[in-house]
Amino acid sequence: MPRVTKPLSPTQVAHAKPKEKEYNLVDGKGLSLRIKPNGTKIWLFNYYHPFTKKRSNISIGLYSAVSLSKAREISDRYRRQLADKVDPKEERERLDKAEKLLRENTLEQVATVWYESRKDRISKNTWRSLELHIFPRLGNKPITDLTAPDAITAIKVVAEKGSYETVRRLCQRLNKIMAFSENTGRIKYNPLANILDEFRVIKTENYPTLKPEELPQLLRRISRASIKITTRNLIEWQLHTMVRPNEAAGTRWDEIDIVNRIWNIPSERMKNKKNHSVPLTNQALELLEEMKPISGYRIYVFPADRNPRTHANASTANMALKRMGYGGVLVAHGLRSIASTTLNENGFDPDVIESALSHFDKNKVRAAYNRAQYLDRRAKLMIWWSDYIEAAARGEILRTTKTKNLRIIYK
Repeated sequence: MPRVTKPLSPTQVAHAKPKEKEYNLVDGKGLSLRIKPNGTKIWLFNYYHPFTKKRSNISIGLYSAVSLSKAREISDRYRRQLADKVDPKEERERLDKAEKLLRENTLEQVATVWYESRKDRISKNTWRSLELHIFPRLGNKPITDLTAPDAITAIKVVAEKGSYETVRRLCQRLNKIMAFSENTGRIKYNPLANILDEFRVIKTENYPTLKPEELPQLLRRISRASIKITTRNLIEWQLHTMVRPNEAAGTRWDEIDIVNRIWNIPSERMKNKKNHSVPLTNQALELLEEMKPISGYRIYVFPADRNPRTHANASTANMALKRMGYGGVLVAHGLRSIASTTLNENGFDPDVIESALSHFDKNKVRAAYNRAQYLDRRAKLMIWWSDYIEAAARGEILRTTKTKNLRIIYK
C-alpha cells in the first residue's frame, strides 16, 4: 500500500526551524518546503518532465512572500500543465522571455531606436512633439499591444485644441514608428495606418494675422513695448526675413554669411527638410549688428534668457505679441502672412514669393529650377519688403508703380 503524505499545516510551516543541513517538509503532490540552515524557507515543486521523464524542481517562491495556500494553488497549476504535456519550468521561462520582450519594446523604446537610426534626417522638433503629446500617454505601452483607439484617444487631446497640423504630424510620426516596427519584425502589421481619417473633419484655420495697413501700428507697439532687446530684435528679424518662428529663434551665427549678405539655414532646421537661403537686406544686417554685443560670442544670435547657451524659444515672439494686446489677433507665424499678402498685392511674382517663404513645391524639377533661378529675384524682393517695413515704421505705406513693379522688371 503506497505511503500517504499528510499535508502540512500553516502552524508547521510557520514554526519550522533551521538545522545544520537543509531539509524538506513535504506537503504532497509534488509540493514541499525547503528550510535552509540560515532560516530561509523556499517552496519547491518536484515533478517528472513530460517527455524525458527526468526528475526536476521548480521554485515557487519564498515562504515570506508565498503562503501555503498560494503555493498549493501554483503547484495545482503546474500539475495541470504537466497533464497537457507542458513542462512548467520551460513554460515559465517562455513567459518571462515574452514579458521581457514586451518591456523592451514599449512605444517609447522602439521610437528611440527609430529616432537614433535616423537622426540625420529627423528634426529634434519631431522628437519633442512625441515627448510632449505621445509618450506621457502611450510611452509605456508595448508596441504589440498598441491599438488605433489608443492612439486616437491620445491625439484627441491635441485635436480638441484645434491644432490640425500638429494632429497630422503626430499621426504621420506614429505611422513611421509602426512601419519601422513592422519592418524589424516587432509587429506583424501596422494597426495605426488609418488613424488620420478620424481627424479629417477638423477645420483648419489660418494663423491669426493683420492686414498690411495695420503694420504701422504693430511696429509702433513693438518699438514702445516693455520687452527685452533680444525679443524685439527677434520679432523684427522674423518680419524682415519672412521665416517661421522656430527657424528665426534658432538662428546661429555660423549660418550667417556677412560677406555675401546671405543666411543659409540647413535642411534639418527647415519644415520641408530642404536647405533655405535668405538674402539679407541692410535692415536685417543692422539687426545682427545690434545683436553682436549681446550674443556675438555665443552660438545663437537670439539666446534664451535663462540659459544663453541655448536659443530663444519659438514661442517667445508669440508671448511678446500677446502681452502687447495681440492675443487671438496675431501670432508670430502670422508675420509671414502679412509679408505674403503685401507682396502679392503689390504685384510680385507669386512663385518668387512662395520661394521666399520656403513653401515646398511638389514638382521636384520645378523646385530645383526655382531655387537656382530665384535667389537674385528674391534678393530684390527682400530689399523692397524691408524698405516697406521701414516706411511702415514711419507711418507710411510704400506702393509699387508700373515702372517699379518688380514683377514686370523680372519679366
